[in-house]
Amino acid sequence: IFSYYPMNIDLLYTIPLYLGNDIIPKYINFAFALAKAYLIFSYLKRRIDILFAGTGVLFFLSTPVIVKLSITAYVDLGLVFFSSAALIYLFKWIENRFKGIFLVLSGIFCGLALGTKYNALIVLFLLTAFVPFIYISQTKKTASGEDPAGWRRSANLQLNALGFGVLFCGVALLVFSPWMVRNYFWQSNPVYPLYNSWFNPTAAVKAAEGPDSSKQNASGEQINTTRKSATGSGTFAFRKTAYNERWWQIMLLPVRIFFQGQDDDPKYFDGKLSPFLFFLPLISFWPCKREPKSLKVEKRILAAFAILFILYAFSQTAIRIRYIAPVIPPLVILSMFGLKRIVDMGDSRKSPGAANLWTGGGLLTAILMLVLNAAYVYQQFNYVQPFGYISGQVSRDDYIARYRSEYPVMQYANRNLHPDAKILALFLGNRLYYSDREMIFGSLLFENLVQLSDSADMLARKMNQMGFSHVLVRFDLFNRWSSSRIHDRKK
Repeated sequence: IFSYYPMNIDLLYTIPLYLGNDIIPKYINFAFALAKAYLIFSYLKRRIDILFAGTGVLFFLSTPVIVKLSITAYVDLGLVFFSSAALIYLFKWIENRFKGIFLVLSGIFCGLALGTKYNALIVLFLLTAFVPFIYISQTKKTASGEDPAGWRRSANLQLNALGFGVLFCGVALLVFSPWMVRNYFWQSNPVYPLYNSWFNPTAAVKAAEGPDSSKQNASGEQINTTRKSATGSGTFAFRKTAYNERWWQIMLLPVRIFFQGQDDDPKYFDGKLSPFLFFLPLISFWPCKREPKSLKVEKRILAAFAILFILYAFSQTAIRIRYIAPVIPPLVILSMFGLKRIVDMGDSRKSPGAANLWTGGGLLTAILMLVLNAAYVYQQFNYVQPFGYISGQVSRDDYIARYRSEYPVMQYANRNLHPDAKILALFLGNRLYYSDREMIFGSLLFENLVQLSDSADMLARKMNQMGFSHVLVRFDLFNRWSSSRIHDRKK
C-alpha cells in the first residue's frame, strides 16, 4: 500500500541507496532539519534579534521529536521544511504588498510538501483558506462602504482574494500532480488510498459485501482496498477501549501531547514534545502596545495554523507526535516571541528590582527549556552509542543487531538459504531491508491458512503450495496475537 504514497524525499534517498550507501539518506534527512533551523533563524533575526534567533534554533533542534526524527530516515523533516517554507513565503507575500511571485513560491513549497507526505493535505487546506482571508482582512479598508463605488471595490476585493486562493492551490497541486496522475491511472484515485470510497464508491460497496470482492496480492493474501483506518470518532473510540481513557482525557489530547509524550509508546503518542511549546506561545499574545500590526498578523497566522492542524490531524488519524510535526516550527517561533514578551515586561517596569526579576525570569525560562531538551539529547546519545561504531570497535553487523533483533536471522538466511527461497515473516514490522531473499509479511494470510487447515501437516502443505519455504516469527508478539485471535476464533 505504501507504494501509492508520494515519494519526493524517498527519491532523494534512492540515489545513495542505488550507489550502495545506506547512511547518506540519514544525512539528507538531517539536512532538512538544518534547513528549517536556518529559516527559523532568518525569520527571528529580522523580527526580534540574533540572540532570540539563536535560542530559537537551539530550541528547535533539541526538541525531543525533532532529535528523534533527525536520527531516523523518515520523511517528516522534509515535510516540516517544505510546509514551513510555504508559511514563510506567505508572510513575504503579505510583507511585499501581495506580489504574486511570493504566493507562487509559497504554493511551490506547499506542493513539494504534498509530494512528501499526505499529511500535507492539511497544509494545503489551511493555507488555501488563509490566503483569501488574509488578503481581504489586510485590504478591506480600501473598499469603504461610504464611497458610492464601494460595493464595486468590495466585489473586486473578493474576486482578487478568490483568485489568489485559486492561484496558490493551483500551483501547489501542479507541483504535486505527478503523484496524483500516477495514482489516478493506477487506482482511479489521485490520493489513493485516502478517500477511496469517494473516488471509487462501487469498490467500497463490493468490499463491504464480503472478502470475495477484495483484491489479492501476489502471495494470495486478501487485501481490502477500501478498508477504513482508525479515523475520526474511531480514533477516540479506540483510545477509550484500548487505554481506558475517560471523555475528559480524550478531550484534552491536544494539550496532553505537550506533557505526556513517550517514545515507542502509542498510548503516549510515540514521541515527545516540550511543555514550553504550550506555555510560551500563550505568553506571546500578552498585549503589547509597541508591537507592529504586521507582526500581530503573522503571530495569529502561526497560531491558527498550529491549532487547526493539531485539531484536524487528531480527528482524522491515529495520534502520533510526528504526524503533527509541521506545527513545531510555528510553535518554536511563537515561543521565542513569548520569551521576548517576558523580557519586555521587565523593561516596562519602572522599578529596577522588578525589571531585573522579569529579565531573570526570562533567562531562567530559556535555560530550563534548553536543559530539559538537552537531557533528552543525552538520553538519545546513550541509546545510539555512535562512537563505538565510528571508531571501529563495533562492527556494522554487531551494531545493527543491537537494534534489530531479527538481523542475525536474516544474515543466516542470506548465507544459507537458496536464492529462490520464499519466507513468510510474522510480526517483524515489515522490515525486510536486510533480507536478500523474498519475504512476505502476512499475519492475515497466516490466520486464514490456519482457519482452513485441520492439522499442522495440512497447514504446511498449503504454505508449500504458495511457495513458502521458511517462516520467520517474532514469538513474543506472535504468542499474544495467536492467543487473542486464532484461539478465540477456534472456540
